[in-house]
Amino acid sequence: MNKSSHRLWILVTIVAISGFSQGMLLPLIAVIFEKGGVSSSLNGLNATALYIGILLISPFMEAPLRKYGYKPTIILGGGLVILALALFPLWKSFWFWFGLRALIGIGDHALHFATQTWITSSSPSEKRGRNVSLYGLFFGIGFASGPLMTPLVDVNEALPFIVSSILCLIGWVFIFTLKNEYPEQELGINSFFNTIKRFKKTMKYGWIAFLPTFCYGFLESSLNGSFPVYALRSDIDVASVSLVLTAFAIGSVITQLPLGVLSDQYGRRNILMIVLLLGFLSFSAASIFEHSFIGLFISVLLSGMVVGSTFSLGISYMTDLVPKNLLATGNLLCGIFFSLGSLSGPIIGGLFIQFFENISFFYIISTMLLILSIVIYIFGKKTYSMAEQHHS
Repeated sequence: MNKSSHRLWILVTIVAISGFSQGMLLPLIAVIFEKGGVSSSLNGLNATALYIGILLISPFMEAPLRKYGYKPTIILGGGLVILALALFPLWKSFWFWFGLRALIGIGDHALHFATQTWITSSSPSEKRGRNVSLYGLFFGIGFASGPLMTPLVDVNEALPFIVSSILCLIGWVFIFTLKNEYPEQELGINSFFNTIKRFKKTMKYGWIAFLPTFCYGFLESSLNGSFPVYALRSDIDVASVSLVLTAFAIGSVITQLPLGVLSDQYGRRNILMIVLLLGFLSFSAASIFEHSFIGLFISVLLSGMVVGSTFSLGISYMTDLVPKNLLATGNLLCGIFFSLGSLSGPIIGGLFIQFFENISFFYIISTMLLILSIVIYIFGKKTYSMAEQHHS
């Protein structure tokens, strides 16, 4: 195995373990709080802590990455996640857990930002979709297995947290075997003002590619953070909820790599428009079949197969549109938009469940997918030709 593929496999394994801890925390804490009588809107608020952590640290991430390189950034991020997971069983309190989730957000973001930028900047363009979808695939596998830890809460509330912190520790050790590298440098890079300037420039080229990452964040967090509350109130039991959530994640795992390869061949924009439109149809089907477990399971599985790759397709699309010296900034913005989507997911989901009791929860998601598909159809071409002129 050559050096770059050895590195790729270690990076995607770390991402899988990070996905596992995120996939576990959302439904696990939602169920613990729902059983403890916490309201759906407060439950949603607690789920946002992870993304608040990501947003708070985002403007300060790029300078240390350029200064110290990828490896130290990943080590620090992974270390924070392990520490926070291990602290959960110490004290069960709404605000203490809120703080720990924010800490996990900071650690996870450092880890993802560094691995994402390392993978996108070191991948040749004809393999970029494939490599980024491998990243998404492994995150998806981790995220899919996370909710399966939820039933362990009936054995002992601390058990899921202990198991996940040990798993993270095992994966983290492998980072130390990698040789450190640095992103492409630019002069006068390290001031906060320059970061803002690069944000503006990157937005000009790649704004359309950040919308799928926003959409995926919204979809994933509302599905994992609000759907369990909606389901428990609709008399769907905890075991069925964790199976439905796993169905979405399994769906995204099945098609992640094929869609990445197809996007290398037929263009990111075309594939994105098609999957978003199909996602609108499959989530509309979920709202029709939500009272039949089999119907709901199949609809959500199909939804995962079509829209489960929107995040990695968004990253690949951004890499096509943005000049190479702005790639680190582009990856950072993908993370910020994902967090904004993820932040609004549980809040809007929680409010929707509280005030629109007779309307299916899935309508919010399907409407959003339809709108985004139309936006990419209308504006995607223009943005692409602008980037083409810049690269030529």
